Amino acid sequence: MALSPYVQAMQELFRANTRSREFPAHGAKVHSVAWSCCGRRLASGSFDKTASVFLLEKDRLVKENNYRGHGDSVDQLCWHPSNPDLFVTASGDKTIRIWDVRTTKCIATVNTKGENINICWSPDGQTIAVGNKDDVVTFIDAKTHRSKAEEQFKFEVNEISWNNDNNMFFLTNGNGCINILSYPELKPIQSINAHPSNCICIKFDPMGKYFATGSADALVSLWDVDELVCVRCFSRLDWPVRTLSFSHDGKMLASASEDHFIDIAEVETGEKLWEVQCESPTFTVAWHPKRPLLAFACDDKDGKYDSSREAAGQGTRGCNTSPPLGMEESLVSIGRGKDVGPLLTCLAMPSPLSQLHVCCSQKHL
Repeated sequence: MALSPYVQAMQELFRANTRSREFPAHGAKVHSVAWSCCGRRLASGSFDKTASVFLLEKDRLVKENNYRGHGDSVDQLCWHPSNPDLFVTASGDKTIRIWDVRTTKCIATVNTKGENINICWSPDGQTIAVGNKDDVVTFIDAKTHRSKAEEQFKFEVNEISWNNDNNMFFLTNGNGCINILSYPELKPIQSINAHPSNCICIKFDPMGKYFATGSADALVSLWDVDELVCVRCFSRLDWPVRTLSFSHDGKMLASASEDHFIDIAEVETGEKLWEVQCESPTFTVAWHPKRPLLAFACDDKDGKYDSSREAAGQGTRGCNTSPPLGMEESLVSIGRGKDVGPLLTCLAMPSPLSQLHVCCSQKHL
């Protein structure tokens, strides 16, 4: 079967122009990366209890600030959907914190009932949803910083997300299902049997046409938003799919796992556009909101962080088939030997293509 002109053109673009650069980031494993809505900044959250923010200048990242205050690992973060100055972090210290990059300060700390592992901001910017290890999802008013609602679920809750229209709330769960609630009523609408094993992650296409889920069965499934039916599957990964992201134009889907590559697929056909090679497992990816630029974070081979907490938490949550963290991973070396730690890496596709790497070096922090 002949490749489409788009696939051929993209493959040639990747093949001809990719190059790489590296920058220091955190003192321990990077759990989450996210771009601001304008794409000017990239934030990362780490096991070292901090978040970092970088400015994107042409084809390089410049570290702007490090954000301290959490008493435990920063497991996930996200930016305000329309205000490029605000982002929020979820931590195992039973709090979330809202940060303003203009003042570099925490403008609100909200106490929650459990160790937080996932967080998302509603498309209208009015609500923050945070999920904890006890499968409780709390909905927090983004202006008053008070809880608006709280839901206890009887199944393992993995990733959470609103749809683009802000009228439905989606959860992936440990039974392989996608649970859909009305919003703001939070009434059950539908439970979709999406995968035969744990459904781990979910992302919505910025165009509003599709959403994708990743599972412990190593499959990525693509769903029609309006019909709620699966339109195709992507099966090139061999390990549980941990993270997904759509490109800004909705044409590409990045998916990653413990496989030492990130799969980049054309959404409409499922055809492989490229493999981004990694030398360790990847647990978070994020396409730039305006450019074909992908940020992703890789694991640490040498175990510079304490993985005992993660063994019962987010690091293995959603799958019982992955190897113990720190056992089978390898580490990209950039010439600093034992000082090199976990990686935060970016694949850039301006013209020409480039790769931006942000690595963790404890010596340089």
